[in-house]
Amino acid sequence: MVRERKIMASSPDDDSDEGENNLPAKSPGGLGGMLPPSENDAVLRPKRIADMVGQQDVMDVIQIAMDAAKKRNEPLGHILFDGPPGLGKTTFATCIPREMGVKVDMTSGPVLKAPKEMIPYLTNLEHGSVLFIDEIHRLPKPVEEFLYTAMEDFRIDIILGEGVNARTLNLQLQPFTLIGATTRAGMLSAPLRDRFLIRQHLGYYAADELIEILARNAKKLNVQLNEDAAQEIAKRARGTPRIANNRFLWVRDFAMSKSDGRVTLDLAKRALAMMGIDEVGLDRQDRRYLETLIRVFNGGPAGVEAIAHTMSVSADTLEDEVEPFLLRSEYVIRTQRGRCATAKAFELLKMGYQ
Repeated sequence: MVRERKIMASSPDDDSDEGENNLPAKSPGGLGGMLPPSENDAVLRPKRIADMVGQQDVMDVIQIAMDAAKKRNEPLGHILFDGPPGLGKTTFATCIPREMGVKVDMTSGPVLKAPKEMIPYLTNLEHGSVLFIDEIHRLPKPVEEFLYTAMEDFRIDIILGEGVNARTLNLQLQPFTLIGATTRAGMLSAPLRDRFLIRQHLGYYAADELIEILARNAKKLNVQLNEDAAQEIAKRARGTPRIANNRFLWVRDFAMSKSDGRVTLDLAKRALAMMGIDEVGLDRQDRRYLETLIRVFNGGPAGVEAIAHTMSVSADTLEDEVEPFLLRSEYVIRTQRGRCATAKAFELLKMGYQ
């Protein structure tokens, strides 16, 4: 069994990890030092809900729920966050216990193979603490069913022994909050979904929200980011903060290697062009998909398996990584007969519309 480490959240009034105190050590050139991805994530991730940008409707609901729970001196109700990757589900899950002043224990659905692997997580929880399960839709059915009584009655039933000698041990748990995060809420069973008091869907971010996120992160990393460069990165970030941050970190590295580290519009364009990211956020794989669909299949309809074989990639890769943004951006439509390129895709690739 794999067990994630337990994190103690700071109290709401603790500002020791905010602002300048949380910046990486400066290099002799004056810019933030290079950080491993995990450290970058720790620095860039907001520490409190008030520090987050976007998702205002979700923040308002969570804030009211936390205020009411504090006044009643009770644990927060169970919360389920769903939405595409990179929109802040984990950030909410780490900010909430910090604001509530409680501990958080973190794990993920694929790790929990059997109900017995849930027992240490549940029995080690303290009163009011948070258990965060990422990718909760990947919990096996027996584990889901094991959670029913834990979430509803704060108890679990453990079977000791086998056959006629078996007996059931009822173990009472400390009242806790379960926070689940999923990209596929429909894959959760209805009984498990219904046990979440609060269910919130996270949507994509507007360009001005991404620009604000980039400006804050540039300050945290002590990088000079021009406003027009931030606009260019945000425009190519697909409405997703994680993608915006990843592309900003690449542009920062490019600027440090090719120039004095200051991120200008020209440097941003050159850096993103090197990665094959065009002005609308499509990468090489996206454009290759569209080119294959238009050139080989005359714009469709074509089945995803046929497109995948032609491109020599797996159909799962196309469905999970490539198609979502193309569908959302209206470059591709899905029909009963297969995928079809739209007039917008023909115009983007400067190919004649059939």
